[in-house]
Amino acid sequence: MGFFDRFRSRADEAPLPGLNDLLEARGLPLDLPGLAALVPGFEAHRKAEEREAWVDAVAELQAQGLPLPQPWIDAQDHLLPELVPAWVAEREGRWSRGFIEGLSQRIKVGEMVMPAAWLKLWDQPVDDVLELALNHLRNRSEGGFERLPSGIYRGPWRDGLDAARLLLPELWHGLFKGQHPFLAIPAADTLLAAPQILLPKLMDEVSRSIQSGAQALQLAVMERIDDTLMTARLQDPHPMSAPQKELKHLDLLEALRQQERDLDPALGRPTPVAMVKTGQGKPLTMATWSAGAPALLPETDLIAFSTAAGEPLGAYVRQTLPRIQELKGEVVTIWGPRRVRYEGFPTAEQLARLECFATAVQMKTMQAAPGSRPAAPRPTAPGGGGVSAQGAAPLPRHLRGAGLGVQDSE
Repeated sequence: MGFFDRFRSRADEAPLPGLNDLLEARGLPLDLPGLAALVPGFEAHRKAEEREAWVDAVAELQAQGLPLPQPWIDAQDHLLPELVPAWVAEREGRWSRGFIEGLSQRIKVGEMVMPAAWLKLWDQPVDDVLELALNHLRNRSEGGFERLPSGIYRGPWRDGLDAARLLLPELWHGLFKGQHPFLAIPAADTLLAAPQILLPKLMDEVSRSIQSGAQALQLAVMERIDDTLMTARLQDPHPMSAPQKELKHLDLLEALRQQERDLDPALGRPTPVAMVKTGQGKPLTMATWSAGAPALLPETDLIAFSTAAGEPLGAYVRQTLPRIQELKGEVVTIWGPRRVRYEGFPTAEQLARLECFATAVQMKTMQAAPGSRPAAPRPTAPGGGGVSAQGAAPLPRHLRGAGLGVQDSE
């Protein structure tokens, strides 16, 4: 009898919290649009903590000003993946997962990017949802790549999802048997592929995408090494090293332009960023730090200093800035590229500690004719050697007319 007595004497389980009580406890209305259709999912949870987490997800969406989802049975047929710059995913704060350097993958449900809280309301594992989205894209990916007159290949779909098909390696992995392939997704409706020998032609197509005015996705090209996809790291003396660096810089400049919109003006002044080139054609990013207000400085190659009135003081290598130990920077809390806030401004003696790229006179020459491309004088290199620098050297043939060269972030 002792065994059965234990069952008879067990205290009744505490009742599960109801939806209305949980909503009221969080200050949420009981008649939220779309909530009634989701109630069966809430009631299916038989543990109090699961119900609490479910309503917390509702509260999270309300705090973000986002709608509730359709029930899973209705939403699952409308899932598709997308690729976006990593800074876009970070800025918008929906569910995302890193794909490769600079790119993140997300899930769209119809026209809306899926928030992470929807997964909780659906009670679905993210890997299952992502795989279903990928399967939907596979079903829409019949046909093969088309060969352009240049010899490179382009995805034929042109449905706004071509770039996302980078997530389906079975579509492009076998294009160039035994060769080193490169890929590009300059816009959401463009997926380009080429063997290494046609890399210049691939960059021609990226240039044409820029000139067309299409909304850029990622301009820097990618390469497949064995079974690993990554942003191409073309090092000197590779003939396409400088063009690839330019494209990477343009991706950075776009992120900085967008980031400026979300910076708190009370923090200080975002430093304008441009692209300059050495005499050897190597592209570099340069921020202009003007006296008179706290500066929000991104991680560029160079810093150009000027007075509050805009009088040039010289351009210096940013990595040597820690030599001015008196300047203490504070990292700005913001999505995207890292910025550091500086309240002070270097004195002439402090600037002399830095590695000089261009003197004040040379800076004036570089800035003399906006929109033109004058050759700047030869600044003094560390150790007394000469290094040629240009405000914007003539572009490589394949990038001429693409809006490259000196570019301001405003």
